[in-house]
Amino acid sequence: MSPASTAPGTFFLVVGPSGAGKDTLMSGAREALADAPYVFARRVITRPAGAPGEDHDAETEAGFAARAAAGEFLLTWQAHGLSYGLPGQLLAELAAGRHVVANGSRATVEALAQRLPSLVVVEISAPPEVLAQRIAGRGREDHAQILARLQRQVDPAPPGILRQTVANDSDTATGIARLLAVLRAPLQHCVVRAAPVETGEEAVAYAHPRHWAAGTRLRLRAATGAMVDVRIHHWPDGGHDASPWLALPAGLRQRLGSAQTVQALRLLAPASRPLWSRKLRGERLPAHQYQAILQDAVDGRYSTTELTTLLVSITGGLDAEETLALAQARSRMARRISWDEPMVVDKHSLGGVPGSRITPIVVPIVAAWGLAMPKASSRAITSAAGTADTMALLANVDLDGEAVRRCVRQARACIAWNGRISHSVIDEVMNRITRPYGLETAHWSVASILSKKAIAGVTHLVVDVPYGPYAKQQTLEQAQQLCRLFEQVGQGLGMQVRALATDGSQPIGRGIGPALEVRDIRQVLAGDPQAPQDLRAKALLFAAHLLSFDPRLGEVDVALQKATELLDSGAAQAALARIIAAQGPPQVEAAPCAEVLTWHASQAGVISQVDGWAIAGLARTAGAPAHPGAGLDLLCRVGERVQSGQALLRVHAASAAHLELVGAELQALASPVVLVGH
Repeated sequence: MSPASTAPGTFFLVVGPSGAGKDTLMSGAREALADAPYVFARRVITRPAGAPGEDHDAETEAGFAARAAAGEFLLTWQAHGLSYGLPGQLLAELAAGRHVVANGSRATVEALAQRLPSLVVVEISAPPEVLAQRIAGRGREDHAQILARLQRQVDPAPPGILRQTVANDSDTATGIARLLAVLRAPLQHCVVRAAPVETGEEAVAYAHPRHWAAGTRLRLRAATGAMVDVRIHHWPDGGHDASPWLALPAGLRQRLGSAQTVQALRLLAPASRPLWSRKLRGERLPAHQYQAILQDAVDGRYSTTELTTLLVSITGGLDAEETLALAQARSRMARRISWDEPMVVDKHSLGGVPGSRITPIVVPIVAAWGLAMPKASSRAITSAAGTADTMALLANVDLDGEAVRRCVRQARACIAWNGRISHSVIDEVMNRITRPYGLETAHWSVASILSKKAIAGVTHLVVDVPYGPYAKQQTLEQAQQLCRLFEQVGQGLGMQVRALATDGSQPIGRGIGPALEVRDIRQVLAGDPQAPQDLRAKALLFAAHLLSFDPRLGEVDVALQKATELLDSGAAQAALARIIAAQGPPQVEAAPCAEVLTWHASQAGVISQVDGWAIAGLARTAGAPAHPGAGLDLLCRVGERVQSGQALLRVHAASAAHLELVGAELQALASPVVLVGH
């Protein structure tokens, strides 16, 4: 149960693409709610009365303009050559505690949110084939026009907006019932209390039984827009308060900015639960059914336990066809970036190999040739540095979509943090489960990676798949199998993907940690004889494969010659300077830390193995990447003969305390570098 509605009322803005059935569902809901405190708004439209479409108040263009000038509208917008307006008196209905339901446009969400703190966006959805069938049934558009309408995209709702989804993929009665369930769960305004307990990672809120049923799932929103999803437990000590309240642990209160009141939106049972059950039984699902499950997951309708069970089922066995279906579902959940470019290239690495910081070398080579390469890169999660951490010492990486476009116009490329330009809400939800429990598999990763590349508008992609004892893929055969999966799924998404199995048996380059990697990158671009040659060779290899997509070069051997020329001539170095100028100066600058510890060989011998996991762990213990000047230099390579007392590692620590921890870790390790023979 939930408490009775309180003033102000909730404004439900119903949106959805053509063919979703908004008018039909709203008409059914209006009849069902005729005796309840709900107002269904009539829009004012510059369309003649009686014209096909929704029931509306007709107005001339001149009359509409006059009414808008007189301030009669809550909001106006243009669409399909017509003017639309929502009457201003709807504000009085909200103030009186009545709930307003309005047919609207997703383009108006941000403007409405600024005026209506009680806004809930209700998205009506249906699979593409259902939309096409419904639009065709109207008889007003031919096949080409229907296809163009289905391909039309809108920007996603801005962050901090409360939303519900209604899947209208069944019969009309089911669709109306689902919409009614949403409308009968208006926003509740709750006082926040401190719960004298901590629940760890479990997002739990406590409430009195009179206010919320145990197990109810709520999405809480503070005035700042911060949101958290919680599950209700009962707390009987509530006195006789008639108004709803929620007792939250300190961690949740902090995530909400210590708000004293919050809006609470009841999250409904997932309409996709039958599909969830089918997948648990091992059945195959097409893309639109995966999309329904993932949308309900984003909407908070599944519990962590339910999603964990689903992910266990998915990781138990996906083939290439179903991996493609999952990737297609994910790619439909965000607006695809379009480029006025014949070719947009990118590279991706599965990581796991310390160093190997080739992107800031590859991108300038490609840009110097003239191909567009808007590179979105990640920060470190478990490694000593991510590409964005390293690039952040050279230029500003906190770019939004428009800044990325400007950089590509000015410099043909950029290297930006992916948090603002390719953020995936579904990844945010799923990563909270996959990472702690280790549920992420190759097929899940392929679907995630390629869907984000498709959304970013990439047309040609090269993927680095390292293999080795310390890489994610242990053997060459495993790596090649994964390469084939990348290429097959990429083709299904309309991209040309080339995946390369590379030797990941030891770190690439010398420096491991942001500042040390920047030093190596600069040395390679400057042609310094002291530059790590393995880093140079790998960067040239991947640059060559990207350049070979260009028909003017074609063959990889020809492209390798051109990449080498662009690097050795200084053209790539100049291109990086242009990229840095376009992105702006770095927000942080750092040199290698001065606290140094050198680890020496205890005997003569040949290096037979370098433990990449141990090397990355030492760099993190030294302070990387939180302290960008921390990390280590690897001063030896596999196969190299060394003498007793020769330096093998040089650690740069963030502080004397960090250095002491590194020393203790080195003593505890059997050895991060294995010597054999004499």
